[in-house]
Amino acid sequence: MVDTPGKVLALVLAGGKGTRLEPLTSNRSKPAVPFGGQYRIIDFVLSNLINSGIYSIYVLTMFKSQSLNEHLQEAWNFGNILPNHYIIPVPAQQRTGDHWYRGTADAIYQNLNLIEDRDPDEIVIFGGDHIFLMNVNHMLAFARKRNADACVACIPCPIEEAHQFGVIQVDEEWHITGFQEKPKDPTPIPGDPTMALVSMGNYWFNRSSVIDNLLRDAKDPKSSHDFGKNILPHMLASGQSLYAYDFAQNFIPGSNPEANDSYWRDVGTLDAYFDANMDLRAVSPELDLYNLEWPIRTADSHLPPPKFVHNVEGRVGQAIQSIVCSGSIISGATVIDSVIGRQCIINSYAELRACVLMDDVHVGRGAQLHRCIVDKHVRIPAGDRIGFDHVEDAKRFHITENGIVVIAKNQCLEKPQA
Repeated sequence: MVDTPGKVLALVLAGGKGTRLEPLTSNRSKPAVPFGGQYRIIDFVLSNLINSGIYSIYVLTMFKSQSLNEHLQEAWNFGNILPNHYIIPVPAQQRTGDHWYRGTADAIYQNLNLIEDRDPDEIVIFGGDHIFLMNVNHMLAFARKRNADACVACIPCPIEEAHQFGVIQVDEEWHITGFQEKPKDPTPIPGDPTMALVSMGNYWFNRSSVIDNLLRDAKDPKSSHDFGKNILPHMLASGQSLYAYDFAQNFIPGSNPEANDSYWRDVGTLDAYFDANMDLRAVSPELDLYNLEWPIRTADSHLPPPKFVHNVEGRVGQAIQSIVCSGSIISGATVIDSVIGRQCIINSYAELRACVLMDDVHVGRGAQLHRCIVDKHVRIPAGDRIGFDHVEDAKRFHITENGIVVIAKNQCLEKPQA
């Protein structure tokens, strides 16, 4: 870990509904969605902050926050061990009027008391719903060196894909010169006509600039109270100093040389969520979860290790190019290219290919699953076949645009007809 000079306060925006992740977000917010077998999405941003030496963190919640609150209590409760070491969930409280958060900037505005009470020198505002590893100190050092008023973490994106995002225009010194909202003709990065610069939704501000700009924006009846759409463009227009931090320069101590330190995924759709989980199957995945110098923390389950049993012809408990988490038992079944959560039981002769299972899923004897996402506490009947006939699957489950079958939490499945 690296010490950061000055007092840094982190505010994590964790109130997203995650509508495009339904049914995974039917009973939880997007940051609380399980990922990678044993984590929650929010574990990544919190681990990045802690690993960067930033220990004063507020998590701003709003929609369906109970699951997230319980996880924060279980996994991220520091107690009173050290001063200014805390991760505290803050629910929407309507402190400034009879409305909930109207945008990312309004979420911070309604909690300006936290900034005033803690009196930090610098504020980092990060989203709580992306999968990435980031040494935040690099961004802080970049902003300080340039005496910036604000700094936006950005990632280079192939220019043919950039029309899907908000594009940031910069000069050769990475000083922000303009913003383009989902442009038909994105402006490339200086010196690289094949790439455009896309905002990651992570920001650094000095104390005075964030307070002054939020107070001004709150009085603007025409504003949608969003950092990307309102705060930053106004700061640029009024001559304030804005810089873009190039996430491609991110360096994680101890990272596998074959890992991609600028790996960043917006898992805002079911297909993107599935693909990001599948990325973990690689021999040397781009996202390095095995770096002990940059651990991804989560709740300690105190479960026994996974177990693989039976070894006779046609009945071998095995998992190939897969992740299998603690407490799970592969009992005479075959698991290939999959991510298996905790306390799952895969019974004899069952076969799973390219599946994501959350905790406490039982797969019955002889069942077959292909390209499925299965939420918690589901029981797959013996002999069931899911993921092979989308017409039949659509009668029982949600099917994504890319053909992934999604089985909701606690969904009751009837035994298939013989």
